[in-house]
Amino acid sequence: MTAPHHSGPARHEARPAAGDTDAADPGPVPGAGRDADGRGSPSDGEDHDLLAALLDGMDAALCAFDAEGTVTHWNREAERILGWTAREAVGRQGLAGWAVREADAAALDARLAEAMGGNGRQVDEFALLTKDGGRVLVRTQTSAVPGPDGEPAGVYCAFSEVHTQIDLERSVALSEALFGDASWGVLLIDADLRPALANAHAARALRCSRSGLLGRPLGDLLDQGLEDVESALQHVLATGAPPAPTELWVTVRGGADAASDGRAAGAPERRCWRSGFLRLATPLAEEPVPLGVAWLFLDVTKARLAEQESARLRFRGSQLHRAGRAVAECEDPMEAAALYMDFALAGFADHALIDLLPEPEPEPEHPIRLLRAAATPAGATGGSGTASVRGCLPVPYGEGHPALQAVERCGSVRAVSDRTRDWAAARKWPAGTQHALSTALRSRGRTVGVVTFLRGPSRRPFDRADATYAEDIATRVAAAVDLAAATAG
Repeated sequence: MTAPHHSGPARHEARPAAGDTDAADPGPVPGAGRDADGRGSPSDGEDHDLLAALLDGMDAALCAFDAEGTVTHWNREAERILGWTAREAVGRQGLAGWAVREADAAALDARLAEAMGGNGRQVDEFALLTKDGGRVLVRTQTSAVPGPDGEPAGVYCAFSEVHTQIDLERSVALSEALFGDASWGVLLIDADLRPALANAHAARALRCSRSGLLGRPLGDLLDQGLEDVESALQHVLATGAPPAPTELWVTVRGGADAASDGRAAGAPERRCWRSGFLRLATPLAEEPVPLGVAWLFLDVTKARLAEQESARLRFRGSQLHRAGRAVAECEDPMEAAALYMDFALAGFADHALIDLLPEPEPEPEHPIRLLRAAATPAGATGGSGTASVRGCLPVPYGEGHPALQAVERCGSVRAVSDRTRDWAAARKWPAGTQHALSTALRSRGRTVGVVTFLRGPSRRPFDRADATYAEDIATRVAAAVDLAAATAG
């Protein structure tokens, strides 16, 4: 048999016996480099050298047989796997007795004969013998080599160790699974920090189609948190993967290509992604060359928000418990009211104000007037740290002020700055105030005043959960204020 050959008439040249062939010489290719008269052409040596280089540079082991079953070619990878050199292998009749056990030789010969007489490739697994007597399981691909007349002139057999082939197939299968419907989002980011490949989960998370993601800057996909993501990717490209997954808070923009994937573009949404990063490098270079980064992430927003809310509730409950114990030692009820506010501020607001009505439940036809009883921290807006029912100064709140609205509604009112310079000053609040929450003080079915919590620009706006906490505090403050009024009366 012969290996695949070039065009020209077939000429089966005599092969040297085992032990007489140069190890680096795979032997001449039948018919290669000859003209129609059988004379050698000037390119014989070049073709021979090229064939030798190609065979020895293959990643797979290769041997070839002529029609009589004589080994005609044996490359360096076959030598590495089995230990037999080309000098020892080329020219032998079959593999029986030296590369295959006698008991297995018949089955192998039958498969080679079947491959030579059939069409296409055949894949089989055989146990071959190494030069030192060991056995190695290989996966082979065999195919017939046709002659000039179209008839089979030989067969070639490419083989590799089974575990190596399985590792390759497992890697390919893993890649296919990750970029299928995996429960994790997977993005391949190139060295320019642009998505090169994405799975369906990642496309849904980024609110864009899979094709629409490719090649776009990350700034088109992410808003807040973009700097953290780019910093992480650059770190991985420079130094390698971090030792553990990390959690990144990002705001996803409404994808412009969402409609093409059956989803409507919406407002940006803040998400928490538990992320792992892997640096990808080509195995074909002598030194690792970064091809990009594999970014695997899982959306854990619901779990993290639940944990944050649980921690917030535990802290606020602890603060109320500590405040109750401290208030129990106060002789003055108004001092107790101010103490409640001091404990409530921790982690909740920057300032708190207590404004009282001169008389509970003012007449509807009269305008509402409020008197500043206390402000905390001490000195804020001219108030004192200790509240007092007597000697309070009126506060000139304008019409529509949130504190007045809270008294009218007997509930809570939230306000957010319109970003004008005098917004806080017009409402008699400390400079820099951006968010406010006013809650009516109710005791024994009457409104006795209002408490206002204020936040600066570094804090988020008050939400419904904050209003519930403020109302919880307000019930305690109102009871203390009512007790102080009754005692003073």
